[in-house]
Amino acid sequence: MIPRALTIAGSDSGGGAGIQADLKTFHEHVVFGMSAITALTAQDTTGVHEVHAVPPAFVRAQIDAVASDLGVEAAKTGMLGSAAVVDAVADGIAAHEIAPLVVDPVCASKHGDPLLDDDAIEGLRQRILPLAEVVTPNVGEVAVLTGVEVRGVGDLSRAAEAVLALGPRWALVKGGHLPDNPRAIDLLTDGRTSIHLEAERLDTQDTHGTGCTLAAAIAARRARGESLEDAVHGAKAFVTGAIRHGLRLGKGIGPVDHAWARR
Repeated sequence: MIPRALTIAGSDSGGGAGIQADLKTFHEHVVFGMSAITALTAQDTTGVHEVHAVPPAFVRAQIDAVASDLGVEAAKTGMLGSAAVVDAVADGIAAHEIAPLVVDPVCASKHGDPLLDDDAIEGLRQRILPLAEVVTPNVGEVAVLTGVEVRGVGDLSRAAEAVLALGPRWALVKGGHLPDNPRAIDLLTDGRTSIHLEAERLDTQDTHGTGCTLAAAIAARRARGESLEDAVHGAKAFVTGAIRHGLRLGKGIGPVDHAWARR
């Protein structure tokens, strides 16, 4: 049977991030993708222009429908938006014992548009992160979740420890946003084993959807039965290729190319 993966996230009308990026990533990994949409956004390469929240009960209904009928071998979360949606998602994941779970703690878009209400941050900490096999924050999201400021590669270990204290089994702290570093360095750790993942830093503005794509690729590879460490290594290589072949579309930050390997 084909592996099945579920994304619980917001829709990006521009197609570069969110549900659309996740389903493209699942497809490229030969995984059957399913979705529970948490919010609709009017979004393009220049920013998020409007957000329409999906009622929490309907978010839960989507999770119930796919989990009870098709089955879920791995899942990821992205944009959750509100405290009520966080609760609905946590309840659904727990009720169906959905695992492994990859959590991309989306707080804002590439342009800085807020995608998580202030009152939802505590719910993310208390209810979602303890369910996660791995959480994938960038340095800005680490600061929101833990208060730890990451100013250089030397701070990644301290940041990862603070994230692990919130309950996930593994933390993947992404250092690609760090300035003045010739390599894009991420740290994967469970508190005992620590792995530094390095890739070349690519000079491009077309990076829309990188965080979603990375988390979705990890979930897809876990659905296929890869170990967490192998899934993260493979996902890092996949997203690096997608960035290298980023698409010059629109007037702002263009999307990465999920189909780069086939092109």
